[in-house]
Amino acid sequence: MKKIVVIGGGAAGMMAAGTAVRAGHAVTVLEHSRKTLLKLGITGKGRCNLTNDCDVRTLVENTPHGGKFLYGAFSRTTPQDVMDLFVSLGVPLKTERGGRVFPVSDRAFDIVDALRRYAAGARILFANAEQVLLKDGVVCGVAASAGPVPADHVILATGGCSYSATGSDGSGFAMARALGHTVMEPEPSLVPLRAAPEICAPLAGLSLKNIALSLTAGGKLLSREQGEMLFTHTGISGPLVLSASVFMRGIGNRYEISLDLKPALDDAALDARLLREFEQTPNIQFSNLVPRLLPKSMTRAVCEQSGIAPGVKLHDMTRIQRTALVRTLKAFRLGKVTKCGFDEAVVTAGGVATSEIDPKTMRSKLVPGLSFAGEMIDADAFTGGFNLQIAWATGRAAGNGI
Repeated sequence: MKKIVVIGGGAAGMMAAGTAVRAGHAVTVLEHSRKTLLKLGITGKGRCNLTNDCDVRTLVENTPHGGKFLYGAFSRTTPQDVMDLFVSLGVPLKTERGGRVFPVSDRAFDIVDALRRYAAGARILFANAEQVLLKDGVVCGVAASAGPVPADHVILATGGCSYSATGSDGSGFAMARALGHTVMEPEPSLVPLRAAPEICAPLAGLSLKNIALSLTAGGKLLSREQGEMLFTHTGISGPLVLSASVFMRGIGNRYEISLDLKPALDDAALDARLLREFEQTPNIQFSNLVPRLLPKSMTRAVCEQSGIAPGVKLHDMTRIQRTALVRTLKAFRLGKVTKCGFDEAVVTAGGVATSEIDPKTMRSKLVPGLSFAGEMIDADAFTGGFNLQIAWATGRAAGNGI
């Protein structure tokens, strides 16, 4: 039996703790918040999308940062394994659109209570972890506000920097750096974006469906996806936007977004539709045509981007103007965008470099007796339950890999 200290009482930490208890170890969880699993209790708008009912290949594809590193962990703790575990802990589950898995009750706290039962054999110590202690280069304990806690092995699972009110304050990254690990700069991910206020503010509250969003940097296409988005007073949000933010690594004003407002039509088909509209109602003004194509609130922005005066009659519009309209509808420009802060982010990108972690055990390659789990690791994914699957898979790997 080894003395194990898990720093962090979040999803990954409690999974690691419960796994280590079942392996016969004496486990202490150090948590500096007032309760464990505070963040888990508010995930999925309080419903907790705990995993995605898919295969390992799909998990990797939906984990653009660290997916290959996690292949083994995903293979040893699959979504089915996670579902089986929580069902065995008394939580009936259901699968919704896109493979998203939720408790039947739609209550995240059912998952929280189940995970607390899973880790019930661990001692929970509510105290601040200040430093991982070494003796002759090997982990020997943790300096904490409640006093030193001896340990044969320490699992760093403090979470990232999002939802700081729940205790995710990035403190684990400082501890990892102090031990000599490379930490890729933490930054918000799955987060709304700030965009040109002159475009977005007048459209605040407008939701667009079945459009395609393209993210570019320096003229290079980084992502293109079709779905839904929402305009806000300061920029844009919604599923498409959160997914695009995953590809925005590194601080800087170099990312741009454009919208294909008619993705089902190519340029020629869209031009043919416009010609039909012109022939049917040649005497109406251009500003009265736009609401036939898009939400009325977009009229002003479309006039400005296409360069077509609102009052021009359709029968007076030139071929050049019609081409400009097609270009605007197929590539409506939002210009440069930047990510909002951690206070609005779902997860944290960045973390301990995967090259310094054993992918099978989550052990540090630099410090004997140290492991990592969850958002401490430089791995993050899209929405849909994939990020919690990372927590479960790495937590279990760390708990088994001692």
